[in-house]
Amino acid sequence: MARESSYPKVPITIVFKTSNRKNAKYKMKTVRNRTIDDLIDCNYTIPGIPANAIIKEVDVLDLDAMKAAINEAQDSYGEVDCLVNNAGIMINGKPQSQNPDDWQKMLDVNIRGVLNGIHLVLKDMVDRKGGTIINMGSIAGIKTFPDHTVYCGTKFAVHAITENIREEVAGHNVRLITIAPGMVYTELLDHGCEDEARKGWMDYAEQIGGALKPESIAKSVLFSYEMPQEVCVREMVVCPTGQEP
Repeated sequence: MARESSYPKVPITIVFKTSNRKNAKYKMKTVRNRTIDDLIDCNYTIPGIPANAIIKEVDVLDLDAMKAAINEAQDSYGEVDCLVNNAGIMINGKPQSQNPDDWQKMLDVNIRGVLNGIHLVLKDMVDRKGGTIINMGSIAGIKTFPDHTVYCGTKFAVHAITENIREEVAGHNVRLITIAPGMVYTELLDHGCEDEARKGWMDYAEQIGGALKPESIAKSVLFSYEMPQEVCVREMVVCPTGQEP
């Protein structure tokens, strides 16, 4: 019996290896109109995706749960060669009217969640002198936007954290990469944005001919990871061509 899910149904792009060989190629498969719960319920039996994946719904603020999920993956597939910190929430609105609890949610998930992921894999990567951590930043981590005050602050932090750690571990052959998306159609607007802020985002997306699809960001992540280990794409900003700011 399917569980009730609070997540909207959006395209989910899964990146997988074509085999367990070290030099195996990576492919992408976009599963439309699915939630994470749907993927768990169907036991990963999705046409076009090999049954060599573990899908877990984990709270990024629960360090023990994250560690357990990573350990389970390592037991099945070996050491972590790449971690993508993608979890994030955006609750936009006027700072004078927003609930400070919403600020704390963004600070916790967008910053502490990223730090938890880094913490759980970085030492092992440094010790074995290899690995890649890809953190999801934002164009809002490079410039500011109206109604994005705290969200911008959290994403500026992600960019700074990523670059600072990159400098510290570069000598250990470990890469840290920031992918900074612009406007992308995801569930990000459904986390509690004020109506005016949400309408402004949607109106501008329509004005410029539409936001990006999630597949574009997945391709950017895959491109940066598949570069040779001696090449580090430190930061990649990916926006719709028509997006001006």
